[in-house]
Amino acid sequence: MTTQQSLPKAVSAEEWQAALDRLLVKEKELTRARDAVNAERRRLPMMKVEKDYTVQGVNGAATLLDLFAGRRQLIVYHFMFAPDWNAGCDGCSWVADAMTHPAHLNARDTSLVMVSRAPLEKIRQYQSRMGWTIPWYSSYESDFNYDFGVTTDNGERHGASVFHRDGNDIYRTYFTGARGVEYLGTHWTYLDLTPFGRQETWEDSPEGWPQTAPYEWNRRHDEYDI
Repeated sequence: MTTQQSLPKAVSAEEWQAALDRLLVKEKELTRARDAVNAERRRLPMMKVEKDYTVQGVNGAATLLDLFAGRRQLIVYHFMFAPDWNAGCDGCSWVADAMTHPAHLNARDTSLVMVSRAPLEKIRQYQSRMGWTIPWYSSYESDFNYDFGVTTDNGERHGASVFHRDGNDIYRTYFTGARGVEYLGTHWTYLDLTPFGRQETWEDSPEGWPQTAPYEWNRRHDEYDI
């Protein structure tokens, strides 16, 4: 139980507002610093994916190119779920619970999927139990997890990989793991990982990147014309 002695100091409305204003200055600094990091991320070099990968989904075999669903950007959440596990990782399950509605990402030419090493039947059973609809694929008996560094001799590793498509050529542009995934949840934070970013005019992006004015492209998730 929290004791009165351990609670923050109780102050007047004026003192509280002054303390809040001081904190907001630091929060604004953090926001601007994050914007600068996101701008640098949009300028990272890309690594071409040379190998053909095939994973299994509810509609059968799918290539990495298929996972884009015709869009130019793809975010893969590497969900920790080893073949001999009876359920997916609890921490990864928190990430999946917080995932944004895909329509907002799709409207920005971006697809979001999950990939795990567990066999598809185990994935489908766990997905049904958890009530998730995000596309989830099995990389069982594939090199996918190993090549992208999320299955190692030390076991499974979670993370998010970002891919960009230029025609049929695929490039890996970014990866984050460990506490980096705590930042994810909204469509803004997922888009911040991609080469194109949020695609809004206020962003510091390379010349020629697609951009529109903020607060004009967003819709309710059932109102997009996509």
